[in-house]
Amino acid sequence: MEVAPGSSFSGVLVASSFDQPDARFALVPKGSNAFRLPAGNDALMKLQALIEHAESRRAGYDAWHESAAVPPPKAPSRMTLAEIRSWIAATPGQHHAIGRYQIVPDTLESLIRRTGLRAETLFDARVQDALANILILDAGYAEFAAGRITPGRFMDNLARIWAGFPLESGLSAYDGVAGNKATVTRAFFAGQMAEIFPQQWVQAELSRRQAGGS
Repeated sequence: MEVAPGSSFSGVLVASSFDQPDARFALVPKGSNAFRLPAGNDALMKLQALIEHAESRRAGYDAWHESAAVPPPKAPSRMTLAEIRSWIAATPGQHHAIGRYQIVPDTLESLIRRTGLRAETLFDARVQDALANILILDAGYAEFAAGRITPGRFMDNLARIWAGFPLESGLSAYDGVAGNKATVTRAFFAGQMAEIFPQQWVQAELSRRQAGGS
């Protein structure tokens, strides 16, 4: 779709968050630790794929927190928001991160309020991607794309949303909390981000050199 001037997605090939996903999402077989970015110029889609690799590489849209003693009654992508809420309410004391982006209950409720999604809305790939896009924007996507925040800061912001990403320290922002840990290294994270956003990385390096950085 064509974006309006000044959009945070300007210059990026972006389909609607509610479009049906296609074969471009088939990165590698589930369960594999290998990773490659999707082809093409869609930076947002590539970032979504990287988040999946850090958070839900085994099951993607149908993932749930592996420590949950009582799993969802059916595949998350076939559950409505009401069904997810019922599962959460019926299984207290366990972890409920769910879907491709491992959204936790408090975050899910916040996103539902912000978007006005109805209880009968299916938590399918379209909706999961749309909700993730909001979180990516919350992390400063627009500011980063415009060069107003550094790559390192944007990465740290993403890491404070998704526990699988490491902070600059190399540790998850939620290290040890509910069994969380970084699932990729900071070097891998930075390398993939540099491939997704080459223009921003080059600009950041030029700015660092001009400032006399080593």
